[in-house]
Amino acid sequence: MSVPENAPVRVGVLGGGRMGAGIAHAFLLAGSRVSVVERDAASADAAHDRIRDSIRRSVERDPSLDETEIGARLATGADITSFADSDLVIEAVPEDRDLKEQALARAEVAMPAHATLASNTSSISIDDLAAARLRPERFLGLHFFNPVPASALVEIVHGAATDAVTTESAGRWVAALGKTPIVVRDSPGFASSRLGVMLGLEAIRMLEEGVASAADIDAAMTLGYRHPMGPLRTTDVVGLDVRLGIAEELERTLGERFAPPNLLRRMVAEGKLGRKSGEGFYAWNEER
Repeated sequence: MSVPENAPVRVGVLGGGRMGAGIAHAFLLAGSRVSVVERDAASADAAHDRIRDSIRRSVERDPSLDETEIGARLATGADITSFADSDLVIEAVPEDRDLKEQALARAEVAMPAHATLASNTSSISIDDLAAARLRPERFLGLHFFNPVPASALVEIVHGAATDAVTTESAGRWVAALGKTPIVVRDSPGFASSRLGVMLGLEAIRMLEEGVASAADIDAAMTLGYRHPMGPLRTTDVVGLDVRLGIAEELERTLGERFAPPNLLRRMVAEGKLGRKSGEGFYAWNEER
């Protein structure tokens, strides 16, 4: 498979969990060579299996795809120096400010000077993260949505230091994935998280207050407002822990209206994280 004109030739992904694996999968289908780096060999092996399973499902849906050829363009490991020839490196570690700072610092010293560095953050300020970068003009946010293969949107977050060429290149790369880019200025929660989290938090408060069941609250939005998925089911898909982290970040930057409900905190403490744990506002044992 030849690389499409607008796709980066070599992509590095730091973090091979659900989001990182989905991002790697998207670029592999677009024709890029992808290197995924994890914290250790066992985690890298798990990421490899996760991505290959995703590729296999894509081939089942579209038999014109060559599973062997796509898989040959995937490399996984724990050696950050594999980013040395990357055109684009995407940090995809959990939504924790310190963790992301550490990951970005590791990535940028391993990648070439011409490459673009992106964070898959859904709420942390790009300008804050850019303050410690070696080349802030080549740094921006690329906010992918979960599940990445099925999502049609990527939010490009343009920081104050991001140059226009970097943002324009990111838009072409997103289009090469068959997804729609939107460009937003760096601000708390950007566009998608700020709106989505507010709706999700209010739905959790309504459930906590006994206003209606989870299914009926979701039906109000899917049937009444034609949302493809209700806010509570969406929270399960995103992960209650992820949504809690975003809410805490938005509460810190935007105020009390984003304060996480006690129900959300309690469910996260109990390990009820949504689809990935098998239980959240819904039971997912047969859908994990």
